[in-house]
Amino acid sequence: MASMIEMLTGQLGGETARQIGKQIGVDGEQIEQILPSVLGTLTGALARNTSQPEGAQALSEALAKDHDGSILDNLPEFIKDFQNGPGEAILGHILGNKRETVEQTLSQDSSLDAESIAKIFTMLAPVILGMLGKSQQEKGLDAKGLSTLLGREKQAAENVAPKATSIFSQLLDADGDGSVVDDVAKMGRSLLGKFLGGK
Repeated sequence: MASMIEMLTGQLGGETARQIGKQIGVDGEQIEQILPSVLGTLTGALARNTSQPEGAQALSEALAKDHDGSILDNLPEFIKDFQNGPGEAILGHILGNKRETVEQTLSQDSSLDAESIAKIFTMLAPVILGMLGKSQQEKGLDAKGLSTLLGREKQAAENVAPKATSIFSQLLDADGDGSVVDDVAKMGRSLLGKFLGGK
């Protein structure tokens, strides 16, 4: 069975990638090249954020309330108006103050500047939550099941975009001791507990 990142990469390729590129002023092929890295980074960040029970519960509740997967049914309309969507708020909760560094790091390994990558993140954050929300509904997942799913998806993403999925883990280890557990605990609900767009 295809992983979430593989399904989204396929769904966002081709004409959809060209539309995304048109919105931010870059070539569709450049979008297709960066998609695995952006999706892999988001998947890795979500997996880290839900590795603690309170983070998993917060995301589960947010998905049930605001992310039912309907965004996937009309991607062209969402892409046209993505700047008015919840992407910025979602990224603030998922990546926190690490967002700019993540975008700059991805930019260094691509043909796109950090500003363009920032816009792609803003577009794709609600999309990946929509895919997660759809999976949660279809599979009847509770918070623990959602955390397990994201753990598997992170492993799958590492095969597609290994460097991207390691970026957030490295950045999250704020004190450089190689362990994110204590850093996550210090961050508490400021990072883990608020996934609702605009909330």
